[in-house]
Amino acid sequence: MKNREVARILYEVASLLELEDVPFKPRAYQRAARSVEACSTPVEELAEGDRLRELPDVGKAIGEKIQEIVRTGSLRYHQELKAKLPVDLFELTRVQGVGAKTAKQLYEALGVRNLLDLERAAKEGRIREVPGMGAKTERRILKGLAEARGTDRRELLWYAMTAMELLRRALEDSGLFAQLSAAGSLRRGVETVGDLDLLGVSERPEKASRFFACLPEVEEVLMQGPKRTSVKLAGGLQVDLRIVPASSYGAALQYFTGSKAHNIRLRERAGARGMKLNEYALTDAEDRVVAGKDEEGVYRELGLLWIPPELREDQGEIQAAERHELPQLVERSEIVGDLHVHTDWSDGTADLESMTEAARVEGLAYIAVTDHFRFSTTVGGVNTDELLRQVDAIGELNESSAGVRVLAGIEANIQRNGDLDVPARVLRRLDIVIASVHSHFRLSSAEMTRRLERVMDNELVDVLGHPTGRLIGERPPYDADWDEVFYRAAKTGTALEVNANPQRLDLGAPLVRRALEAGARLMLGSDAHATDHIRFLEIGVRTARRGWAEAKHVLNTLPVDALLATRKRGGRE
Repeated sequence: MKNREVARILYEVASLLELEDVPFKPRAYQRAARSVEACSTPVEELAEGDRLRELPDVGKAIGEKIQEIVRTGSLRYHQELKAKLPVDLFELTRVQGVGAKTAKQLYEALGVRNLLDLERAAKEGRIREVPGMGAKTERRILKGLAEARGTDRRELLWYAMTAMELLRRALEDSGLFAQLSAAGSLRRGVETVGDLDLLGVSERPEKASRFFACLPEVEEVLMQGPKRTSVKLAGGLQVDLRIVPASSYGAALQYFTGSKAHNIRLRERAGARGMKLNEYALTDAEDRVVAGKDEEGVYRELGLLWIPPELREDQGEIQAAERHELPQLVERSEIVGDLHVHTDWSDGTADLESMTEAARVEGLAYIAVTDHFRFSTTVGGVNTDELLRQVDAIGELNESSAGVRVLAGIEANIQRNGDLDVPARVLRRLDIVIASVHSHFRLSSAEMTRRLERVMDNELVDVLGHPTGRLIGERPPYDADWDEVFYRAAKTGTALEVNANPQRLDLGAPLVRRALEAGARLMLGSDAHATDHIRFLEIGVRTARRGWAEAKHVLNTLPVDALLATRKRGGRE
């Protein structure tokens, strides 16, 4: 979790510098923070091996500051900047409607330093009295606070998975565990995780528990014993390790994976058949063990196919398993391309060649470079001439390299009326066009629906990017009639993105399922802004699976030529 802590400090340094109108430096700190945050290697390991400069956008100066954070837990430069504005900028700016400048204004006018101060000021009606804000801003902040509170003490799926992987690797390498698996909401692929659950089998449970409690990632031991040990990692995430007999491993794994609603239905099913199911075993009316060693046996004895963890939400999966009608969920190995990748031509951190090589390492056959069109002074993007030059550069790259095909694309901006801000003559030169909302989030449901329908009616648009616009814990989805949107997507042949950025996962799983029921197609995109980000595809797949998606529903399971043949207008002009 140290990567997140280091990134948080760097992000806040960027915001503080921005408030002081310091040129260039804020962007440098933001890019370095993103690089640290996305890195799968613990930053302590990089610092110890003097390898911080291997991270994209981490130069000598910022590398030295990261070393200081790793060594001391804080950064003097950060503290000096905070002395001028003693507020928790990182937490405050998680709230929709509160940017760095608003946070400064609220501190100067009302003394708001943290989320508690902000909530008190909003509920007391004092924010509306601040010049330039008003009642509408106050209501928006209250709504944003509720959204931010909803993810308090919960970790985004990607970062929880990264933490779990480090723990699992250490425990497996110890040789003390015969079996080991993640359980809980992480195993089900839920977008935010409250704590981590590990389940293991060990012939030396006391020694295994002690080893777990002494891992360097552990900050505090909450309880320790041969059956259960609970710890807190450095960042507050709690991890529970349960050690069970091999004969109970399957029953325990099913039980501790959940969900609660799914487990209740299984216990009811067992009871109706004269059996009893708990975390120890499935037993018959005479208390004889019927199953328990593996999950498949538990489900089989209940007359069901084994149900993938992502589906265990009591949303019809038990009935489908009984009828042998479970979907053949899409696998990460079936994703052969990434159709949403950014480079340093816009706001990415790596060049075309580096992103292509990263895709090759991840086993992909193609990527689509979809840099932003320039829509903001604060977000880098290409203009028309630069985009056309990039198309030529991609053509040259495809001629000189082998193994990964690079498609020329754009992430265009959907204007308020549903038009795009990229000339049609330019769009016709591209292999793929993603259209995304980046402004005017608070339209009425009717106006937003018309906006999205209009852009999908455009024959040059292939994909609706991050369709709901949400940022988990920061910005809720905008209002729209999603059934109408999905119907129009299916009618026009416009794919809907499952954006795999950890803070987006957009479309979310419930809407993925509704989109598929409407006949729409999906596209998985990492929204990569650095080479490590391509690995986000893994949680995009998990989200699609939670929405009952199969490979046939996902465009980038297709070979590149078959993919291009699905385009609304048949291909590049």
